Amino acid sequence: MNLRKTLEERLGAALAAAGAPGSPAVVKPAARAQFGDYQANGVMGAAKTLKTNPRQLAEKVLAAAQLDDLAEKVEPAGPGFLNITLSRKFLETQLAVAARDDRLAADTPARRTVVVDYSGPNLAKEMHVGHLRSTIIGDALARILEFLGHRVVRQNHVGDWGTQFGMLLAYWNELTADKARKLISDSDLEQPARVQALHEMDLPDLEEFYKQAKKRFDEDAEFREISRKLVVGLQSGKSKFARGAWESFIKKSLAHCEKVYDRLGVRLGSSDVHGESFYNDYLPRVLEALSAKGLLAESQGAQCVFLDEFKGKDGEPLPVIVRKSDGGFLYATTDLAALWFRAERGLADKKVDWQADRVLYVTDSRQELHFRQVFAVARRAGFVPEGVSLEHVGFGMMLGDDGKPFKTRTGGTVKLMDMLSEAETRAFELVTQKSPDLPEPQRREIARAVGIGAVKYADLSQNRATDYVFSWDKMLSLEGNTAPYMQYAYARIRSIFRKGEDVQIRNPSLGPARDKQSEIRIEEPAERVLAVKLLQFPETLEAAAAECLPNLLCQYLYELAGAFMGFYENCPVLKSEGDTRASRLALCELTARTIQKSLDLLGIETLEQM
Repeated sequence: MNLRKTLEERLGAALAAAGAPGSPAVVKPAARAQFGDYQANGVMGAAKTLKTNPRQLAEKVLAAAQLDDLAEKVEPAGPGFLNITLSRKFLETQLAVAARDDRLAADTPARRTVVVDYSGPNLAKEMHVGHLRSTIIGDALARILEFLGHRVVRQNHVGDWGTQFGMLLAYWNELTADKARKLISDSDLEQPARVQALHEMDLPDLEEFYKQAKKRFDEDAEFREISRKLVVGLQSGKSKFARGAWESFIKKSLAHCEKVYDRLGVRLGSSDVHGESFYNDYLPRVLEALSAKGLLAESQGAQCVFLDEFKGKDGEPLPVIVRKSDGGFLYATTDLAALWFRAERGLADKKVDWQADRVLYVTDSRQELHFRQVFAVARRAGFVPEGVSLEHVGFGMMLGDDGKPFKTRTGGTVKLMDMLSEAETRAFELVTQKSPDLPEPQRREIARAVGIGAVKYADLSQNRATDYVFSWDKMLSLEGNTAPYMQYAYARIRSIFRKGEDVQIRNPSLGPARDKQSEIRIEEPAERVLAVKLLQFPETLEAAAAECLPNLLCQYLYELAGAFMGFYENCPVLKSEGDTRASRLALCELTARTIQKSLDLLGIETLEQM
């Protein structure tokens, strides 16, 4: 049960019965224990609209509210707040449901198809820290949405098309040929052997490869001409060599990305990749559709769409350029094709039946205007049916101590693989200090989970819309809202079961024990605090999914870990006896399972021992 939603629905009905139909109940968890478990603040807003006394309206709402099966006490406070205290019986019943449920009593809302577009690296370069936020925020949202029962279509819209690939292919060929001009030979005889040579060539450092290719492009006119001809041959489809070499280069570049995803524990595979090249053949149809709707206008030789709601500082409408004066297409054109493909089967291949109800674009906040314009044009053109939600999930930047975008000490771009290696190294030093007696292989495994988890959690625990300062010390701390603290909280609970030799309870990773489940009884205040927090898991997930804010789940985890520590300190577990002992062990198990599932939904591993 989603407690918050249930209370909002029932109090909303009570508000309607009290003469305020359509007024939201505005329910939220109580800020302090003396205010109960939840507070409803909607009475005051409704009273203002009705121009009536809020306290009197609150009394009418209380009289109409049907909360006897949920609450033991509901009372007005202040000018019209409603304080709600859940009943012990209700808490115990709902805990029993959660304890026996693989989904921890999370609701399954109306199933929707959600396309999540995230990561999106440029395949001409190695992934760097600038790709981290999109990749892990998108992955966490996809995991949460799937857990809630939605059909999730992951999409990795990689940059795999454009003029830079002519430059890269020319340089790649140059490394396997005596003369670069053989690239554009009219003879097909050499092409299979030359493409095979490119297939077999290793790219240990894609970033350095790009720099060298760019250097050749900037310094050598003949090289630039070869690059230009390769692009023409590639995009026109007339050069079999260019196409074959490009496919090999893309395959190798994607292999770099997949290594990063595997190390991060991100669920993105080759089947999720539909890059710029995938939509290339659809771009003329986009222009035809825009023209048919009367949306196209020429401006300085370019084809544009002008919408009155987007104006520059001079008050003139801002153009959405869909075709340049030289005939080339832009990002906006590709994004329009992708939206059409994802939301409406009019463009899609018959084998693809997404028909998205919701499309999320997880990208830098600086692209907000671009996506607002693309969404508006897509709706105006009829590419997106009514009712489909289009959302730009923007995020801020990762900053260094100087408040500027995070860089290496020499000012260069930080490769994502290098960052993850350093995280594991620092975590290994920490683990060795804390647990020097553990075998080295075990310390290495703990360091891997802790280091990668620390990098991800430090990012996900921030409100995605804000910039944040990257700090190794903070993210690897065993105190505060960090991954190591959450992982330690889980390991500490698991240690309880190792210490209790007679404890017959299943490993949380294997799911709940369905037979002879111990009854959970709420007798002490600390047990009550933990119980309420455990039952807020479903509403937290639904809020995180609706608002695309993984940090809500992180904050919940931190509060849950704090509630458990309060319970553990005030309610002896192994030293208690009989039904009390069994009940507290069941609370421990449910807490461990909830922490583990929450971390898993964030893409972070748990450890049985730290």
